[in-house]
Amino acid sequence: MTAITPLHPLFAAEVTGLDVSAPISDAKFSEIEAAFRRHSVLIFRDQRITDAQQIAFSERFGALETTKVGTVGAGSKLIVLSNMDAGGTVVPPSDRQVLNNRANQLWHADSSFKAVPAKASMLSARIIPSKGGDTQYISMRAVYRALPDRLKRAADGKVVIHDYAYSRSKVDPALVTEEERAAVPPVRQAMVIDHGPEFGCSLYLGSHAARIEGLSEGEGRALIDELMAFATEERFVYAHKWRPHDLILWDNRSVIHRATPFEGASEKRMMVRTTIAGDAPTLTAAA
Repeated sequence: MTAITPLHPLFAAEVTGLDVSAPISDAKFSEIEAAFRRHSVLIFRDQRITDAQQIAFSERFGALETTKVGTVGAGSKLIVLSNMDAGGTVVPPSDRQVLNNRANQLWHADSSFKAVPAKASMLSARIIPSKGGDTQYISMRAVYRALPDRLKRAADGKVVIHDYAYSRSKVDPALVTEEERAAVPPVRQAMVIDHGPEFGCSLYLGSHAARIEGLSEGEGRALIDELMAFATEERFVYAHKWRPHDLILWDNRSVIHRATPFEGASEKRMMVRTTIAGDAPTLTAAA
């Protein structure tokens, strides 16, 4: 029997009694989908799945993005987040994989740098370190509900430029190649997304948010920084400590996340991600 247990007062739940590698009836999947809409983050424990099984389960939620150029798994439906080479040896700290992993330690929403950003992500823990390397999540719906009226007024109706090169430059100015810059140029996103009467609005920000249309660079950065300082207060955060074979699904349009550091020079970590594509630009869902 499938059970859904909340893990945080605001969002996130654990799903037990479900094997995602086995056939799932439409009725059972509807139950999972409803829980996902409600909780934004779902944790499925002990899912010993193959890449093909992860893809099949992910595709129940929608078409998958194809991994962009410059990322391990480029051109496929999988993103491999790892600090190892093809032979399983830990790579040096200067390796692009490690630098990109460091960038993932900044709060972000996956694919917010795309014109039609991702709907959701699914991450499978294949190899985890003995400590660290956890993932933290923030409910941006809860954040928006709690915003002081002054900040709501400041955020509503704003358009933010999200830029992959901007976020990666925080780690290393040379991290993004010219090919990547051409593939993912800056895009316009709504700062506030309306999810309808049942769930309300969410703040849509993160490390890719570079500037705000209609404001000077200084004014825009000041507003983004103030909103992010509020959003990252501990009360909005669910911190997930990974176990082997955990599988997590989260809503990229109402949740931001980040990885936490670990001893990457000596410990191995490999996660496999599938990304469920969005079906519309955020500006069509602006508050």
